[in-house]
Amino acid sequence: MDYLKDPKAIYEKSFASINSEADLSRFSFDEREIVIRLIHSCGMVDIVDDLVFSSGAAKIGKNALKNGAPIIVDVNMVAKGIIARKLPADNEVICGLDEKAAYTFAKENSCTRTAGGIEAVRHRLGGAVVAIGNAPTAVFHLLEMIEKGLVMPALILGFPVGFVGAVESKQALIDNRLDIAFITLKGRRGGSAFAASALNALAAGLET
Repeated sequence: MDYLKDPKAIYEKSFASINSEADLSRFSFDEREIVIRLIHSCGMVDIVDDLVFSSGAAKIGKNALKNGAPIIVDVNMVAKGIIARKLPADNEVICGLDEKAAYTFAKENSCTRTAGGIEAVRHRLGGAVVAIGNAPTAVFHLLEMIEKGLVMPALILGFPVGFVGAVESKQALIDNRLDIAFITLKGRRGGSAFAASALNALAAGLET
């Protein structure tokens, strides 16, 4: 079969297609890098209409990673999607989902284990980059923790997916009044690939 095999050529052609098909004019240079990677991760150029960046979010995330901030994820699928060798400061990637404390919290509070996983790593959240690619409840619980006085993460990459709570959790992140830095995608769409791609885009932006 005749098909394109060269990885560099595939990337170049993919990014050229994105630039020609998607209207990126409303995004800053730093944001544009992330938007392109997100489109590349899902093949849908129309997500540009639903992407929301808080002011300076991309630069805030880059600086946090450069300064060694840990990366907190809601599920292991996000962790697996992060390109560790690209991280600028050997940043630690942490998932609390399988911690005993996550199970205990979920049981005692009749909530999801993903929310429990965020609770289990509360001592690492201050100044961290949080990448949520699965659970709306992880976003909701993180916002509740911040409202109750938790030292804020540097940046929240909020990409929970699904039919229950995804829309609402991301809108709560957008509507927050606590000056939380975030990047999110309105609506039901999201997932681990989105969260990991956004993180990888931040790291890749530090190479240029």
